[in-house]
Amino acid sequence: MDRFEALNTFVEIAEHGSFAGAARALGQSPAKMTRTIAALEAHLGVTLFHRSTRTVALSHEGAALLERARGLLADLREAEHLVMGRGGAPQGELRVTAPVLFGRMHVLPVVAGLLASHAGLSARMLLLNRNVRIVEEGIDVAVRIGELTDSTLMRVQLGAVRQVIVASPGYLDQRGMPKQPADLARHDCIDGSSIRPDNVWRFGQDKALKVEVQPRLVINDIAARIAAAEAGAGVVNVLSYQVAGALRAGRLVSLLDDQAPPALPVQLLYHSSRAAMPAVRAFIEAMRERASRDSWRANRW
Repeated sequence: MDRFEALNTFVEIAEHGSFAGAARALGQSPAKMTRTIAALEAHLGVTLFHRSTRTVALSHEGAALLERARGLLADLREAEHLVMGRGGAPQGELRVTAPVLFGRMHVLPVVAGLLASHAGLSARMLLLNRNVRIVEEGIDVAVRIGELTDSTLMRVQLGAVRQVIVASPGYLDQRGMPKQPADLARHDCIDGSSIRPDNVWRFGQDKALKVEVQPRLVINDIAARIAAAEAGAGVVNVLSYQVAGALRAGRLVSLLDDQAPPALPVQLLYHSSRAAMPAVRAFIEAMRERASRDSWRANRW
């Protein structure tokens, strides 16, 4: 049994919450995953997962192993990167995380371009609308939107995106155009289930003006919130890149632009141990080029 392969399989299953999902991520069959975990459990003499017909849950011993396994795999990857970093061409596996929609629109094309240019390079993208632990989860570069508090990581600012309030022309014809932020209290608002738990939308350069809205429609998916706004369901508070196409096409109208809060920075985060990796350097430069070409480096979004 290859212990590192077994630990990698174990971590993938724990993170996906299923054997099938981990098998798809690793390009293996569920049967092979089952055999690998069975061999690991036999070697350790413990049960790592409690299995049922519908769910896979970590056992107490599995939960204790998970963090250690992540650390071991991260150390192995760091050692590989140290050796690979001695060469000039990007190679090995590049691991990137980004917000879902931004990742699809702006990170995936960059990664695809790097793969097309460098035969020895592979990539794994983790698109999530939450922050992951970069070091612990073996991430090489994270794309983050918003203010950052972690000062232990290296960062590169690419540009910024604006927060915008939008609604469809049809909705505005029926309900009227809000003239000031306080007017939103009388409008149908669309919001997410967790992004603003206090239902407060902030305005002005110093974010001092606060408006408490009572969402009439709550959807946890940003694409669905935008689709609802386009369909005339109400007013939605989003980031500029998320609705750039709809604004250009006239499906949505931007509101209260003169009182919008400051733009949110778009930044790349990475640990200092990854700084010398050719793949990381190539990714950063490619993202800088895309930011400049698409104008969000100039903060015009």
